[in-house]
Order: sequence, then structure tokens, then C-alpha cells
Amino acid sequence: MKEKNSNQPDALLRWMESLGDPSRLRMLRLLERHELGVAELGDVLRLPQSTISRHLKTLGEQNWLRSRRVGTAHFSSMSIDELSEAQRQLWQLAREQIRDWSTTSQDEFRLQRLLHERSAGSRKFFAGAAGEWDALREKLYGSSFVDAALFALIPSNYVVADLGCGTGQMIERVAGHVSRVIGIDNTPAMLQAARDRTTRLSNVEIIEGDLDALPLKNASIDIALIVLALSYVPEPLTSIHEMSRVLKPGGRAVIIDVTTHDREDFRREMGQSRLGFDAKEIEGMLTQCGFTTTKYAPLPPEPSAKGPALFLATATK
Repeated sequence: MKEKNSNQPDALLRWMESLGDPSRLRMLRLLERHELGVAELGDVLRLPQSTISRHLKTLGEQNWLRSRRVGTAHFSSMSIDELSEAQRQLWQLAREQIRDWSTTSQDEFRLQRLLHERSAGSRKFFAGAAGEWDALREKLYGSSFVDAALFALIPSNYVVADLGCGTGQMIERVAGHVSRVIGIDNTPAMLQAARDRTTRLSNVEIIEGDLDALPLKNASIDIALIVLALSYVPEPLTSIHEMSRVLKPGGRAVIIDVTTHDREDFRREMGQSRLGFDAKEIEGMLTQCGFTTTKYAPLPPEPSAKGPALFLATATK
């Protein structure tokens, strides 16, 4: 938007001339705060669209505005930061002088009505779509953006350990959002699957190891995950103690596993060591291993899920 040789007298005179119309001053006052279309400006300023277009052309030629098209619609706005220093001084002086005009007060009333009508359109849409919004949103946009938003909450310099990483599904999802991810498992087939899955990710390391004797240094991890793995280890308390050992002070532990159930057939079929965990047991083990602010919450079963319900437990080192 800034014009070359803006210190020359002819540039200054052109800017002064472009501000020498009350309608253009009112227009800039609106466009400094909001991006508006031609029809919207005509509605607020009570001017024909042809007049609005003519004024926009003049202001655009003198580098007061930036504009964009959306389909056939034309939108304009003014960014103070993109004006030259001389333009900024001229505009600040002009804006101060027109502040108390009665016409600008009326413009403000009509602008607020316009903005309310804009938001009313979205409110009307969501009022009608609320019952179907989740399904509609997934149909239109998918669901991966939810993970992207949640993973964005994790500081990008963190080191994350996925303990009992299996085929590396969680590693693949989190690797793009943190500095480094270490996956640990003790099953060769799982390790190979995880390596194949993450081979393109330069910040991922897959290591063979047991959850009761992690091949990691003390206080080297920011977040440690045990997802659907704790129910397979013979001594869960030992594994949680190891999780505490490798976490830095202030580090976070995250455990997802099955809640207590009575499906012995399921346990045997899945090769698990125990019939899940309840809140008292998990919170007790976390506290015993030096964790604070422990939380345990059952997760709502998904409609298609056939196994026992899951829980999410978190704690701070």
C-alpha cells in the first residue's frame, strides 16, 4: 500500500486531495476498523453503489486501501500499518476532525446494525444445524483438525515418550507437533511396524525395551504416554514408577486403559494381565510414585466399540 517517493510534494498533494471529500473521509473511518463490501458501504453511508465504487477507485489509486475479491463481491479495508508516515499523519488529523460530525454518528448506528445482521446470519444457521452439526462438520471438513488443535497445546520443544507404542499410531499423530518422540515396545513385530510407519519422520526414535525397565535417562522426558499397555504388564506399579523416573520435574503422565470389568474371556483373548483398573487403584499408584494433581476420568464408549470402557488418567511429576 505504501507509495514510492512518498516524500515528494506531488504525492502529498494527491493524498490531501483524496481526503478532500466528506464521503471519502466517512468511508475511510469505517474501513479502518472493518472490511466492508460495496453494497455494505452503500447501506451504511446511504450512497448509491456507483458513487461508492467511484470513491473506492480514487482511494485505491492513492494507496489508502487494500482490496480483495470473493467471487463477484469486492471488499475493501484500510490498514494504518501499511500507510506511509505522511499518510498516517494526514489521516490521524482528518479522523480527529470528523469524530464529532453528526453524519459519522449516524454511520456508526447503521454500521452496528449491519454487523449485528452479519452475526445473526451465522446464529440462524447454527440454530437450525445444532442437532446435526457434528455429523455435518465431519462430512464437510473431516476430523483431523480436532487433533491438530489439541496437539497445538503441547509446547513444540517437548520430548514425548510413548511407552508400549505398539505399531506407532500415536507417535505418527504427535510427531509433527513436538521436538522429539521416543517409542518403546518389547515386541519385535510391533517395533518393526512402528519403524515402518514412522520411517519418514526424522524426529522419531523407536527403541526396544520393557515398561518395567525403560531404556531412558532420568528426567529426560516432558510427557510420557502409556496407551492401552498398562493392563499387559505384570507389575503396573513398577511401570508407573519407571514413568516417574524418566519424567522431568513438572512433566506429565498420561495413561489410557480399560476400566475394571468382569470379562475374563476378553482378558484371556487379549492376553492382558488383569481385568482393568479403577480410579482408586490408578490414583493410588500415581501418588505412591511421586505424582501430584492426579485425575481419573472414564471415557464415553464409542458406539462401535466392543471392548470394556476406557479411562483417562493424568498426573504431574
